[in-house]
Amino acid sequence: MMNNWGWFFLALLLALSACGIARAQTIAAGTPVQFADLGDFKLQSGAVIRNLRIGYRTFGNLDANRSNAILWPTYLGGRTDDLLSYVGPGNVADTGKYYVILVESIGNGVSSSPSNSKLQPLAKFPEFSIRDMVESEYLLATKALHLTHLRAVMGISMGGMQTFAWAVTHPDFMDTAIPMAGSPVSTSYDKLLWTLDIEAMELDPAWHHGKPTRPLKQGMVLAAGIESMALTSPAFRVAHTSPQDFDAFLADLKKNAHADAGATYNQIRQRQALIALDLPAELGVSLEEAAKRVRAKMLVFVPRQDHMVNPEPAVQFANAIGAPVVELDSPCGHLSFTCISVGPTVSQFLADPSSVHNQTLRGTASQ
Repeated sequence: MMNNWGWFFLALLLALSACGIARAQTIAAGTPVQFADLGDFKLQSGAVIRNLRIGYRTFGNLDANRSNAILWPTYLGGRTDDLLSYVGPGNVADTGKYYVILVESIGNGVSSSPSNSKLQPLAKFPEFSIRDMVESEYLLATKALHLTHLRAVMGISMGGMQTFAWAVTHPDFMDTAIPMAGSPVSTSYDKLLWTLDIEAMELDPAWHHGKPTRPLKQGMVLAAGIESMALTSPAFRVAHTSPQDFDAFLADLKKNAHADAGATYNQIRQRQALIALDLPAELGVSLEEAAKRVRAKMLVFVPRQDHMVNPEPAVQFANAIGAPVVELDSPCGHLSFTCISVGPTVSQFLADPSSVHNQTLRGTASQ
């Protein structure tokens, strides 16, 4: 079984260069996951996660002022392993300059999750929100790592959603916020995707009314197919899979699509958090008013052809506060960060936020 059914990660691996994978493996060899035990953790809903544990990895060194920390939470179904290709000297998260903290988001199978909770296994593990993820990360930063400020929060996809929430709910805790392919609110299009994902899983005969009798296969194949279409674009799929190769492509997708009960509940709980995401509504304000709570310098990356996270709310949020928007124009869609290098732009922004303006970075379907 793939790590926590990492279909995003599967596509990511296919797109990464051999050099990038080798670099990630080298970094991973000396950086084990650590855990912060945060005790009982009250959620927005009033429910409680018992004995919350948050996994994380750190890279680089804190400067004398403890002012150079970057926090980067994982995306949907992802683990910190999956972010290692972005970390290192001269990389997007430059460990030559910054102290980088990669965080295992709640429900990913490493931090407290339905799959690993002894006190609240499977369906007993309560639903949580994007803001709950952020509050757990705030506790990690302040209580476990003893930080009072961050140089930046950044993340891709669900990590980008957490970045928006960080910037709105802890506006003085960071200098910069860099959401990538994220959103402050899930649109009806986004909700449709995540809802169909969950329903596909629960249609599997092995689901057995929430008490799986064996690893799920049929529902996972359907969910994986839905997400495969959303991850990139029609042009990308046509360029990468000829009609003659389609049967092999589908067979490979089916071969990798399966999950046990714990992994299935992890996937469902994280998707429920995505479906519920609506920062303005949670705060009782408009999207523009929510944006104006941000005090950090913000740089917003949006893939123009994103079929997984609708980019419009992110663009509206940025426009409300005059934050620069970097459009990634690539058939790679939601996976544009594997097809277009954003490291130089991120590095420039971290060094001098005023030097980065609205711009478009382009890629092709052949990447």
